[in-house]
Amino acid sequence: MTARPAHFTPVGEDSYLPTKYAQSHWGPDHLNGPALVGLAARTLEEKLGLGDFMPARLTVDLFKAARGVPTTTRVTLIRDGRRVRNSECEITQDGVTVVRATLVQYRRSGPPPGQEWAPEPEFSWPDELGGVGLSYMGSDGVGWTKGIAEHQHTARKRFINRMIDVVEGHDNTPFVRGAMVAEGASLVTNMGSAGVGYINGDLTVALARLPVDEWLGVQADSHQAHDGISVGTATMFDHVGAFGSAVVTAVANPSAQIDFGNDPFPSRSPS
Repeated sequence: MTARPAHFTPVGEDSYLPTKYAQSHWGPDHLNGPALVGLAARTLEEKLGLGDFMPARLTVDLFKAARGVPTTTRVTLIRDGRRVRNSECEITQDGVTVVRATLVQYRRSGPPPGQEWAPEPEFSWPDELGGVGLSYMGSDGVGWTKGIAEHQHTARKRFINRMIDVVEGHDNTPFVRGAMVAEGASLVTNMGSAGVGYINGDLTVALARLPVDEWLGVQADSHQAHDGISVGTATMFDHVGAFGSAVVTAVANPSAQIDFGNDPFPSRSPS
């Protein structure tokens, strides 16, 4: 039986080798954001997650470009409280930290009395999900397509993805799927009429609940940019509705601008 595609192959205790699926558009030997975010989320949940705690906030700092070399993870429990649990994961390559992620878990309980304001976000799904593609891109005025180049404009964008496994031979959990699709916030907020010219240096994922589907969506909510720095926010969806938010900060990277209409790496992840 052919193994399902995955971003990493395990090669030892807490050690992994990136596969071709982990490559990004930023260069021929750069790893993509979903692969790194997924590895951090998976490691934190597997090593330090607890069933009665909700993984409510994951912040991933992408310190430097990760490459296709042996990759190691290490976790630390920062605080083990009765209601709040804090932990940290470092991803290293050649002895250098390339990613640091922090996870906040809250003990699940019942809601307080009363009612609160809540928006009613709308998210329309394609008529069909499946086929050879693992993602769909959508935007106002264009609709859904399997390509990305059609959406290089200034209208609001959205992205649907069925994430491949982070580690070969291990299914993604709902938390890992939610963390990985959140990385699409960079794509839907930072892509403009000439493609993507901002590279995000971090991602914060805030979850009110875990997603229930394999196909998940992310839709742009806001984008501000000044002096080569951008901030983008997005909402994440499954077929039940919105389940969390994502925030990315990014820095201009025009020397490596990704023009999806003239993409040198068309088979790689858009993130």
